[in-house]
Amino acid sequence: MKVREMAEALGLRALCMPDGEREVRGGYAGDLLSWVMGRVPSDAAWMTIMTNVNVVAVAVLRDVSAVVVAEGSEVPDDVIERAKEQEINLFSSASDVYTLCAALSRLLE
Repeated sequence: MKVREMAEALGLRALCMPDGEREVRGGYAGDLLSWVMGRVPSDAAWMTIMTNVNVVAVAVLRDVSAVVVAEGSEVPDDVIERAKEQEINLFSSASDVYTLCAALSRLLE
């Protein structure tokens, strides 16, 4: 599934989408950055409530397809700018992490 297709199907709000054609091959949920850094697979859509700039650094390091900030967490402008600089697909959603992951799992079946 393409990032843009995932975003549309899940009703995500694009904060930065430099590569909507990138493939999403799975999902991951996590908020402890050091934990995510060691476990999120590449090409995954990472669901989190974290909104600091280090989220982008972890996304780059682990080569994720997209970061989805859930539960209406406010994403600061500096994080959006860093995502643009690093060409990371970044989205927001009012939905909770569980709902997003469950919906993504159904989409990827």
